[in-house]
Amino acid sequence: MSELIPLPQTLIPFLEPYFPNESNTNHPKKPFVTLTYAQSLDSRISAKPGTQTKLSHLETKTMTHYIRTRHDAILVGIGTILADDPKLNCRYPETKSQPRPVIIDPNAKWKYQDSTLRKICAEGKGLAPFIIVDESAGIDSESHNCVLEQGGKYVSLPLIGNTSNWAIILDSLRQLGIKSVMIEGGARVINDLLDFNKFSEKPIIDSIIITIAPVYLGIEGVQVSPSSRVDITDVKWWQGEQDSVLCGRPLQ
Repeated sequence: MSELIPLPQTLIPFLEPYFPNESNTNHPKKPFVTLTYAQSLDSRISAKPGTQTKLSHLETKTMTHYIRTRHDAILVGIGTILADDPKLNCRYPETKSQPRPVIIDPNAKWKYQDSTLRKICAEGKGLAPFIIVDESAGIDSESHNCVLEQGGKYVSLPLIGNTSNWAIILDSLRQLGIKSVMIEGGARVINDLLDFNKFSEKPIIDSIIITIAPVYLGIEGVQVSPSSRVDITDVKWWQGEQDSVLCGRPLQ
């Protein structure tokens, strides 16, 4: 694994107001939710569907791992898993415990036994995932056994055709003991979450941390663009060697 460069010290006080803490993680129905991802200037998170695209500078790559130290779980969708085969662990040098990967995989497409994450867990460098599937999904028996052997689990929920998916998912995670989760993508997850947050009775996104890289990825790129306008409040900016970072909270 490549080493991370030191975290710019100015990022620590900049990020702190947007992190979970003892006073904001006691909600009975959901964890503290941080939405965080890297994008281009034209709001693309990858150059093409199903293509891994590196956007973050070394500074903001370290920042991502630092943010992971402050959350109980990392959540991504199946699209990100199939495109990137991510490690979903934390390599920040002062890490005391690993975050729990959470995968949204309604149709149980992922073959965990073939993944990089399985190897990472076998080496003691990460945790096995909680994989959220629809209650009607047929789960591959080998994948199921591998997940259980490493301490993870499949969580079956009524997802398909349900307009309250995110409320159900977050409530389930809270019942599993997860008090804070950083949601990293992909675009469908991000867009759905922003839409659900806007129209839900109570906001579910507590903070947003977006890395903006100085590049345009073009019209073929995968875009973050919710179905309607979303305003961000309590906004602060940080400027690094290459990237800019925006922190804020969505208005409902």
